[in-house]
Formats: sequence, C-alpha cells, structure tokens
Amino acid sequence: ALAVKFGERQRSPHCLLVKEHQLREGADTAHPSRRTLFVLNVPPYCGPDSLFRLFSRCGRVQSVDICDKPGPGEKKEKPTSKFFNCKTVTGFHVAYVVFRKPAGVQAAKALSQEGPLLISTESHPVKTGISKWIANYEASIVDPKELKAEVDAYMQDYDKKMAEEEAKAAQEEGVPDEEGWVKVTRKGRKPGLPRTEAANLRVLEKEKQKRARKELLNFYAWQHRETKREHIAQLRKKFEEDKQRIALMRAQRKFRPY
Repeated sequence: ALAVKFGERQRSPHCLLVKEHQLREGADTAHPSRRTLFVLNVPPYCGPDSLFRLFSRCGRVQSVDICDKPGPGEKKEKPTSKFFNCKTVTGFHVAYVVFRKPAGVQAAKALSQEGPLLISTESHPVKTGISKWIANYEASIVDPKELKAEVDAYMQDYDKKMAEEEAKAAQEEGVPDEEGWVKVTRKGRKPGLPRTEAANLRVLEKEKQKRARKELLNFYAWQHRETKREHIAQLRKKFEEDKQRIALMRAQRKFRPY
C-alpha cells in the first residue's frame, strides 16, 4: 500500500495498491513482466501524468496506461477523433506503469515504507472537487470550427475512398477472375437497394396498405356491425343450400347391383 496525497491540506492520505505485474511467458503484451508495475485503486482525478511524475523518482518510466479494469496489455490504438468515439473512464481504475529497467519496479515497491508522497504540487497541480468539475465542463464545450474541420476532413477521406472503390470496380467489370466467373453489377438511374432494405420496404408497404383498408372498412361502428351481419347471413344461406343439395343426392341414390 502506497500512501499519497493530492494536496498539502489533505489530512487523510489515499492508498494506492501496487504489485509487480506478472504474465504468462510467451504472451505478446505491451506490459512486459519484471518491468511493469500494476497499480490498483487509482482515483478518477489521477491521470497518467500524475503517475508518471510519482514513479519517475524510482527510475525512468517508459509508459503509463490507465484502464477501467484489469486485462491483457495489448497495444491500444490512439484515438483518431477528438469529438467522436471517445470513451471516458469513470470511477476508480487500474494502471500499468512500465519502467525501462526492472530495478524501477523494486524501487517503486519500496516507496511504501516512506511517508505519504505528495502528487499535487504548485508546478503540477492535480485538480479535484469543484475545480475539476469546472475544467471538465470547459473541456466538454465543442469548438464549432474544430468540429467542422474534422468532419470536412473525414468526408474528404470518405469521398476519396469511394472514388477509388468505384474506379477499381470499373476496371474489374467484365473481366473474368481466376475461375472464369464475371462479376455482374446493377447500374442505372435508380440503382438497386440492398436485399434487406428492399425487403423491409415491401413489408412496411404491405402493412400500410392493410391498415388503410381496415380503417376504410371499419371507419364507423355501424359499418363494422353490418359487415358481421352480412357475413353471418351468407354463412346461413350457404348452409341451407348445402342441406338441400345433400337431400337431393340422397333422394336420387338407387341400388344398382349390375
């Protein structure tokens, strides 16, 4: 347990739980064994920069990765967008501190014998409480110019990609592949819709027509009652006709042995 403070006026220290990160041999990971320190109980206002400065006294730090829960240390892709698909880690989380040399891990574990370490300083303050909420709110305000520039750049890349795919499809049109098959595509002023979308449109159109017929037939309550009466009268008429037909067939029945 490593006691730390996020301010000089803080009376009760916060405990970070540290241990040497161990992994199976031969596993491809960004957090190698013997050089990685596993840190638990990291508060949400303690970022990678704070942990980097805290453990730099133990040795040269290579990287600091903060995750919402423990897992395989695979190489994470850097977020390409500032406004979209940005996952925010909430609550207490875990961290992986990778040192250049294994001695840094042992030195970090020995820090628990010292008194509470101060993370927040005047040169590098850690914002907590109201100041943190204000900073988060200011960071959440979107700059329209930056957002427009990012969207325009994305659309340009998308148009370029679609143009390349269309050019490639035009080159491959009518050219047989290795097995002799020729890919046929539908073109015209109204290109065909995907099969799933076309099927959904047909189902919606049928439901719409069925609902319209039902509304016209049963617009008034008396129309609904008249329709039922007519249906019952037709059934009774047909029943009487069937009875007469059966009686006639029985009367015409004769015994003809030869």
